[in-house]
Amino acid sequence: MEFDPINLEQSAIYKLLTGAVIPRPIGWISSISEDGIPNLAPFSFFNAVGDDPPHVMFSTVRGNETNKDTLNNVLATKQFVVNMVTEELVEQMNLTSQPIPSNESEFDLANLTPIASTKVKPPRVKESPISMECELVHHYALENHKTGGATIIIGRIVMFHVDESVLLDNYKINLDTYKPVARLAGSNYSKLGEIFSIKRG
Repeated sequence: MEFDPINLEQSAIYKLLTGAVIPRPIGWISSISEDGIPNLAPFSFFNAVGDDPPHVMFSTVRGNETNKDTLNNVLATKQFVVNMVTEELVEQMNLTSQPIPSNESEFDLANLTPIASTKVKPPRVKESPISMECELVHHYALENHKTGGATIIIGRIVMFHVDESVLLDNYKINLDTYKPVARLAGSNYSKLGEIFSIKRG
């Protein structure tokens, strides 16, 4: 089967893309408005993009030509924090995906603890074992969209926060205690599952 995205409904494109590109790590992005209201939302269009210097990216869709609070906050303050999602936090993460008024905080909705960051204004999620403070370096809006498109955000990591419970010697992450969760399609998520190693040739 061949599908030209030009001839597909947006819902079909979304199903094909998010069903094929799996698993996807989840960037749980905390930001803060110019009025000082914390915001927290998960994004599965997210990944690391380089380590020299360290950068991450996430993309926020713009349904009905409308920016999400996260995008408005990041563009206004030029800062955000990536909090990683674990098995213990997946239900609270899911709560923060629902839309609420801009003057309310998802931290309160999901009973999460905002904790001060070191170099940026947006708070971190205290319950997350790994957080990365970021400063915005670039953003790009997808062109020729049908329903609002998406905006890609690239941020430079300016501070890592790693709980000792998930840290091994020599800066390695302990996957047995970290237990990250990844996004699949629809309402589905995945745990790490079986891990195998292949040495590079």
